[in-house]
Amino acid sequence: MENISAKLLWDIFKHARSWLANLHRAGDKRKQQSIQALRSIILASRETAVYMRFLNASGIRNQETESHLSLLWTELGFALQDLGIDKLAKRCQISGKHWADPEHYDEEFIQKADISLERMEQLAKQILHEINH
Repeated sequence: MENISAKLLWDIFKHARSWLANLHRAGDKRKQQSIQALRSIILASRETAVYMRFLNASGIRNQETESHLSLLWTELGFALQDLGIDKLAKRCQISGKHWADPEHYDEEFIQKADISLERMEQLAKQILHEINH
């Protein structure tokens, strides 16, 4: 068996140190992306609540707003899915589809999916808390 030269050991050490530093930076970036996506869930929940208050008060549906909400929730679902936050991502996808076509899912499915705005915000806050501690 050959002896490993000091230079080779030094090169391996430098490579390992560089790799660990890059891994740490990637972890910080992913953490920040997760925080941003979860905060966006809270913002989307509040925006949706405002529209629902308008809808309940006026009885007038706004197709443009509902289209916006559909895309917003769907995009958030994709972002969370990319980050591995699958439980909340699935709920966002269902919410996005529901805003695009309210007749697509029956009421029983919507109840089981548990996509209420309060539940979505609660899950986002819970995950944020876990990330920050």
